Amino acid sequence: MDTHTNAHTETSTDVAIIGAGPVGLFSVFECGMLGFRSTVIDVLDTAGGQCAALYPEKPIYDIPGYPTVMAMELIDRLLEQAAPFKPVYRLGHPVLRMTPIRPRGTTNDGWRLEIAGGHAVEARAVIIAGGTGAFGPVRLPLAGVERFEGKSVFYVVRRKADLAGKRVVIAGGGDSAVDWALALAGIAAKMWVVHRRDKFRAAPESVRKMHELAASGALEMVIPYQLAGLEGQGGHLSAVKVATLDGEERTLDADVVLAFFGLVNNLGPIAEWGITLDQQKHIFVNPATCATNLPRVFAVGDIAAYPGKLKLILSGFAEAAQAAHAIHPILHPDKALHFEYSTSKGVPGK
Repeated sequence: MDTHTNAHTETSTDVAIIGAGPVGLFSVFECGMLGFRSTVIDVLDTAGGQCAALYPEKPIYDIPGYPTVMAMELIDRLLEQAAPFKPVYRLGHPVLRMTPIRPRGTTNDGWRLEIAGGHAVEARAVIIAGGTGAFGPVRLPLAGVERFEGKSVFYVVRRKADLAGKRVVIAGGGDSAVDWALALAGIAAKMWVVHRRDKFRAAPESVRKMHELAASGALEMVIPYQLAGLEGQGGHLSAVKVATLDGEERTLDADVVLAFFGLVNNLGPIAEWGITLDQQKHIFVNPATCATNLPRVFAVGDIAAYPGKLKLILSGFAEAAQAAHAIHPILHPDKALHFEYSTSKGVPGK
């Protein structure tokens, strides 16, 4: 994989894909199947987006054909799928500016993307697959939490094996909290799930399985409680205090806290490019083509918004195909596209 970003160099490509998460990587495949060269740009220094950076060993259950797949395994498969099309990866630097290329009067012939570090990419079309922008976890709002972060308080699980035999408190009520409760059953020595209410914002089937584990004694549901304090020395926990809104307190003798309260997202420079955004700072697109209000600029994945949008990886995969097919008549206005299934067309090099 080419990840170099030599200073003050320029390259040209058919399609620049901003974001190297799952949907960005699948966009490489869809563009490649239509004969387009792709350059993938991401602020992270490795491909994979949140799957690689935040939860590489988290199981994902809703990828067609995979009853269960680990996040990093999915990324590896997508990289393998994209490889025949020889994409160029520009990783480790954000896109700072996007300006139109107009070599012939007022016609927009593409975009020039300036990347931190002195590199620039000229692209005939752009697909923004940036998830929800630059991201970071919501930190625990507890006094002294910084003493424990990275040692016994974590917002990301890199390796399940690191938690083997540990007494683990999982805090949160979304998919990440529930999924990790399922994934760590039988690995952690003891486990509590702490949530302020008995309703979870997670896949119903996953919630059902979590309650089954609780009924079997594999974990304990601590509801309705919130984290109230941390005890320990040298960054290592000995106990976690939890409390209800009425002030009732409990102490859990724990070694580790996994806090899953969501991500803080920031679109960064994308917000300054003149793209139409909705109230949640997502990019509004035409659902038929994933086109934005800017010519030759498309958005796919979680960053794209339209009525009825489902924030699922598989939805992003479909949007990648829509965007690639919408780009074809723009780049090849005189060439008819005769759609073929991959089963009949094949893949280069296969």
